[in-house]
Amino acid sequence: MATIKVKLVKSTIGVLPKHKKTVEALGLKKIGQVVEKQDNAQMRGMVNQVNHLVQIVE
Repeated sequence: MATIKVKLVKSTIGVLPKHKKTVEALGLKKIGQVVEKQDNAQMRGMVNQVNHLVQIVE
């Protein structure tokens, strides 16, 4: 199955609690951290919800 790499590029300080929990659910804790997740509709939805905090890495 395909995978995507998600990188946290901005801090979660001052964001909505819902967005903070989404970032934690993606497995991201520190700025610059990259995690590899399965590319499915649920992960894409989570990434789209916090697209101002994360970026997809090639």
